[in-house]
Amino acid sequence: MSFVDAAAEADLTEFDGVPGEGQRLVLREWTPCPIDLTLDQAEALRDVGSGGQSWLRVERARSRAKGDNQSYKVTPRHFVGSFSAAGFTVIVRPKIKPENLFLLLEVGLSPEAWQAEAIDYAESNELLPTLVSFFARTAETTLARGLFHHYRHEEDDLLALRGRSDFVRQFRRGGVLVPMACSWDDFTADVDENRCLTAAIRLALRVPDVPPDDRRRLRRLLAALDGVAEPTALVALGCIDRLDRSGYTRLNEHYRPALRLARLILANYTLQDQHGDTAASAFMVDMNQLFEDFVTARLQRALRSRLHVRAQTQPYLDDKRRVRIQPDLAFEHQGRNVGCADLKYKLADSDTDAVGPLARHGDYYQLLAYTTALNLSEGTLIYCADVNRNEIGDPDGSAGLDRMTDAAGEDSGHDGAVATLAKSTITVQHVGTKLHAVAIDLSGTPSDIETQITALADHLKRSTEGTAASEPASG
Repeated sequence: MSFVDAAAEADLTEFDGVPGEGQRLVLREWTPCPIDLTLDQAEALRDVGSGGQSWLRVERARSRAKGDNQSYKVTPRHFVGSFSAAGFTVIVRPKIKPENLFLLLEVGLSPEAWQAEAIDYAESNELLPTLVSFFARTAETTLARGLFHHYRHEEDDLLALRGRSDFVRQFRRGGVLVPMACSWDDFTADVDENRCLTAAIRLALRVPDVPPDDRRRLRRLLAALDGVAEPTALVALGCIDRLDRSGYTRLNEHYRPALRLARLILANYTLQDQHGDTAASAFMVDMNQLFEDFVTARLQRALRSRLHVRAQTQPYLDDKRRVRIQPDLAFEHQGRNVGCADLKYKLADSDTDAVGPLARHGDYYQLLAYTTALNLSEGTLIYCADVNRNEIGDPDGSAGLDRMTDAAGEDSGHDGAVATLAKSTITVQHVGTKLHAVAIDLSGTPSDIETQITALADHLKRSTEGTAASEPASG
């Protein structure tokens, strides 16, 4: 057992008695915890969330507590991090290993890069300060190569010519010679990449409990970025999203890891005013989105030159093109659809039988609609095995699972590693469509997870071969 595993092993639900002012509650995602709460506290916990999604599920238990308190069952959903509500601090930890949470961030760095932060997180439970430390070290490494400079187009009215005259704007002035309408390209460090880092560093400096060394590191980075404009968090997020869509070049590729961490800080860290005059920080990471982004990025890399992987496409369900569908992943070969997959981080209320785990019936219906609309003979549902483990550590319905290994057909040689994929398949009667459910187990090492991704990529390639050899798909 590694040091990180040992630190995480001691992490059980921490709660003593009825929550009071400033009390600390440590929960694990999708794991219910019985708590005695007042009605106001229960309502406050039920209402806290973001984007229309609550972070906790609060249900009244049958047994009644003493006094004014009632027994409730509090279950964290698919968000991990920390927030303050109802007079106490709630910390939600992921089911996956601490170091693999950083792996899911998919920042393009080696596992050794976040080993220290993973150990800190396993010991302290505080995700945000740990993430800020990781961001500070990553940004420092990025800027050590020198500030990225690029040409930025500028337009202004000047007393002397600079660059070239903007004749269209100049002629609109009816013969006025000065100021002159000029346009030029300025080679500057005040570009989107550095602006986004500046915004994230400013926000990171407001985070409490960051180690002094990392706080000094952030201040040095801010001094190095002197003269770079600071956009708002929303503007910076838009810039990072545009960079992701347009793609990085060999000139700014080294900024990608730091900007991915910057995006996480900008998107998830806010200062919220709770009841009364106390301001508390809330930082919650959506594990659904994190898992989806990770699998998408890894499959795009593993299937490069074999299949083109597109995320969140929106084809039509009906022939009159009025109802859109949105499979998480679509696979193309020579410009046409040959496969699709849907990502489900959590398979709640799953059924089991002799041949392995089954997804929720609604997930199968959804996947069948995708395969039918795209004229496909197979579709795949991809989920995280760790989140679907029961209390004794076994995957739900583990008996009778099919196992898929890497291309060589061999398991990993790591001790205790999980390098195979759990898979079950159902065949839809009358039409013969095959719907696969494949589990990625994140309890192993990064090398084991990479082996599973390779096996998953091989499975997806095989499942598309029949469609690729047939007539072009409709839609």
